[in-house]
Amino acid sequence: MPNNKEAFNQNTIQNKKENSKENTKDQKENDKNNEESNPNDVIESIKELGQLPPHSSENESPIHCLTIIGQIEGHVSLPPQNKTTKYEHLIPQIVGLCDNPKVRGVLVILNTVGGDVEAGLALAELIASISKPVVSLVLGGAHSIGVPIAVSSDYSYITPTATMTIHPVRMSGTVIGVQQTFEFFDQMQERIVAFVSKNSHISEERFRELMLDVGKLARDVGTILVGREAVKEKIIDEVGGLKEAMDKLHELIASNEGEHA
Repeated sequence: MPNNKEAFNQNTIQNKKENSKENTKDQKENDKNNEESNPNDVIESIKELGQLPPHSSENESPIHCLTIIGQIEGHVSLPPQNKTTKYEHLIPQIVGLCDNPKVRGVLVILNTVGGDVEAGLALAELIASISKPVVSLVLGGAHSIGVPIAVSSDYSYITPTATMTIHPVRMSGTVIGVQQTFEFFDQMQERIVAFVSKNSHISEERFRELMLDVGKLARDVGTILVGREAVKEKIIDEVGGLKEAMDKLHELIASNEGEHA
C-alpha cells in the first residue's frame, strides 16, 4: 500500500510539472501573439502617430509611411482641437526606420497648412538626409513650411487638385520695430528659399518671385499653385497619385539595391 501511495504522489508531481511547463509555453506564445497583433496597440499608434506600428511578418511591406497632417507643431503646444503633426514624434520614427533593415523605402504623404518654421525645416532636413529612397505625395495641400518638406524627398508627386501656397515668413506675437527684426526675417526666409531651390528644380530667383507676388492672395503676399502649376514651376517633379508614388518608390528601391549589390 505505501509503495502504491508513493508512486501515485510521484505521478501527480510529474503531471503538475508537465502541465506547468505546457501552461508557461502557451502563455509565452499568447504574450508573443498579443505583442504582435494587439488591436489596442495598433489603434493607439494610429491615433497618436498617424501610422501603423512595425510588424515582424515576412510578408510585410518594405515601405514605411510618414504622414505630415494638419498643422506642424513646434516648441509651443497648439490647442487640443487643432489637427497637428508633432515633430518630436516624427524624429525618433525617422531615426528608427533608417536603422531598420526591413524598411527599404519611405513614402511621405502631406496634407498640411504649414506651421512652425524651425520645426518644419528640421523635418525637411531630416527627411532629405535619409539614406533610403524617399518619395513624397501631396494630397489636399502642402502650404507654407509644408513646401520644403514636400521637396525634401528623392522624387515628389502632387495630385491634380492639391495646392501649394508660397508666401513670406510670418510671425505672431511681439515684433520689435528695429532693423535687426527685418534681418532676422530675411535670414529665415533665405534658409527656406535655399533649401527649396537645392532640393527641387526651381531657381532661387523664381521662388522669390512667387513668394513676393501680389494680387494672387486676397489678404497676403504670395502665390497659390494647383497641381500641374507646381510641376510647371519645377517645384514638384510630377502629377500623380498613390499608385504612381508607390511605383516610383519601388523603382528607386530596386535601383538603390542594385547599386549596393
